[in-house]
Amino acid sequence: MRIAAAAQMKEIDRVAIEKRGIPSEVLMERAARHVAEAAEEFLEKRRKGPASSGEAAPEAGFRIAVFCGPGNNGGDGVAAARFLKEKGMKVRAFLVGSREKLTADTRLMEERLREAGLLLEDWQTEAENSEQKSWCASADLILDALLGIGLRGEVRPQMKEVILWLDSLSVPVLAVDIASGIDTDTGAVLGAALHASLTVTFTLPKFGHYEGQGSCHTGGLTVCDIGIPEEVVAQVLSSGTEMRAEKSREESCAGEAGQGYAVFEACDEACARALLPKRREDGHKGTFGKVSITGGSVGFSGAPVLASRGAARCGSGLVFLGVPESIYSITAASCLEVMPSPLPDQGGRISSGAFFQILERLNACDAGLIGPGLGRSQELSLLVCKLLEQTATPLVLDADGLYAVKDRKELLKRRCEKGLVTILTPHEGEFAYLGGDLSKGRKTAALRFAEKYGCILVLKGPATVTASPEGKAYINTTGNNGMAKGGSGDVLGGMVLSLLGQGMKPLKAAALAVYLHGLAGDLCRGRLGEYGMLPGDLAEEIPAAILRLQRGCGEELRTW
Repeated sequence: MRIAAAAQMKEIDRVAIEKRGIPSEVLMERAARHVAEAAEEFLEKRRKGPASSGEAAPEAGFRIAVFCGPGNNGGDGVAAARFLKEKGMKVRAFLVGSREKLTADTRLMEERLREAGLLLEDWQTEAENSEQKSWCASADLILDALLGIGLRGEVRPQMKEVILWLDSLSVPVLAVDIASGIDTDTGAVLGAALHASLTVTFTLPKFGHYEGQGSCHTGGLTVCDIGIPEEVVAQVLSSGTEMRAEKSREESCAGEAGQGYAVFEACDEACARALLPKRREDGHKGTFGKVSITGGSVGFSGAPVLASRGAARCGSGLVFLGVPESIYSITAASCLEVMPSPLPDQGGRISSGAFFQILERLNACDAGLIGPGLGRSQELSLLVCKLLEQTATPLVLDADGLYAVKDRKELLKRRCEKGLVTILTPHEGEFAYLGGDLSKGRKTAALRFAEKYGCILVLKGPATVTASPEGKAYINTTGNNGMAKGGSGDVLGGMVLSLLGQGMKPLKAAALAVYLHGLAGDLCRGRLGEYGMLPGDLAEEIPAAILRLQRGCGEELRTW
């Protein structure tokens, strides 16, 4: 699913209203109905949860406090309050901000709320609102319709005070469009922001749901269709209108580079399922790819083994592993399905004398991975660069393989000019010594680097960004902090290698590997918890992650 910036969403709404003749109040009420339905479903699930544990379920008629700003996001909240009342909920709606600043549609929703027997109450000042606070503190749900996607700059003092107080309550929050206080385009917290248990957004997800701190404030994410024609969405996203009308704080990196406007897609379950290739029923070992891994050194014997397990578990037909002779015995004892071989070494690391042996293996394979546990030295850097120059095999560079090219990035350009594939998988620290610039945000940084050096760039971290030189990028939606342990990246490197070696297009191979890697991590968390799960456990969950996509299991695994 495509991801939109705030300015793009505003333009989509404008075109739908002004050019397609869809009344703005109709769009607002459609959005509000989705919010009300999501709130009811959320609360019913919470009610059934305790009951299944032997505790008494609460009585019907949930208490819901709806907090509204004067803008159209507040109008969504006002309309949702009316629909929730119609569902039998005990609802109170509060206005935070000036009543004089109510938009026309929000005023209309207030009139309809009044006709339904409810008032939009002014949120009282600190000295007068003890009754309001007491009612809200005992509510079953807070509905956040304070700011929405139009926030620019720091949250103002009155609004900040309310946000901080709401966030201190032990009451779950449902955010309308985006959690109040989160920057729609960057995910930054603009002074203060609510932590939502669930966010209901409309038409398209926004960057702030995935990026920066926004991913921690979004909770579960539901994207609802409010009837804006798909051709309107496609027209705006492909036109670059947002750059002419209202520039995003993050410049269009692909546009700057002359490649047109960047295309961002959320790699969620539906996207990943579409990417997953179907295996040939009459396939054999050669059909599913021969891949080579080069790495390992004394003290880092586990990294190449973890990478090889990632490759094997992701479906590679044959996995070859080249390691220094001094750790060969240890490595071989850990490999059953993978085929290790000793390489000439010096001082516990692969030596330059291994060049022709590595090159011969690479040239006989469908893809190669260089770097896990490799070590760092001038000799190794020269060896890696020489391999990049001499082989036409698609390559994945990770860990010390990245370090080896940090001062020779022109080799990446040369490979691109020859039509050769190179995928880099750095975390932010590695990206920094590669010369990457994170000042404009992760997605911009990844796209700029990919375009500049002609490679696929997998910028690891929360909401991993996988970018191509052509200006397309995937933002990942799986994974958790239990994966933040040494070795997790090695497993990912092997997974990217495997899918690349099976013949997938490079960008799609990398994006799917990242998704499956995160999903395997989420499955691990469910089984072992974030503290105790290890990269080896993650590799063992890869088959279950793939099965989940194949079988189309729809259960929710992740809470952001």
